[in-house]
Amino acid sequence: MQEKKDNAGFALPAPVETNPAAPAAPATDTAAPAATTAVEGQMPGLPAEAVNTGSRDTMIGGAVLLVLFIAFFFAKNAYANGLVGKRVPPAKANAAGWWMFIFMASLATAVVLAVVNSAKFVAPMFLGPLGAVALVALVLMILSGRK
Repeated sequence: MQEKKDNAGFALPAPVETNPAAPAAPATDTAAPAATTAVEGQMPGLPAEAVNTGSRDTMIGGAVLLVLFIAFFFAKNAYANGLVGKRVPPAKANAAGWWMFIFMASLATAVVLAVVNSAKFVAPMFLGPLGAVALVALVLMILSGRK
């Protein structure tokens, strides 16, 4: 019985031997700096690989957002119908429902972006506007839902 080796292209690097008796070579300016690629919006000190988002992660995040938006739409209708039951005019109840939808959608978008790639999307540049939209929508939802 012969075993077939599936790692034909894999090879370990040769071990580097260091002589403990020899002094360490001083660092010179000719040494090549570490290969890091700067990415726009990248947090300092993170490699480019930590910031780049793969298409698989983006697709999963988009699918989660789509499912959440559909659920939020049904919640919007239930909230508006509940307000109409409390004698709020239908136009105001519908507006309050849409503001609730926007509130929940902006929060869900912020959370999904943070989960998909926290190194890139947990930054004031992304979370600031989403938080502001959520706060404004919450205030308008409360004000629109009054009698």
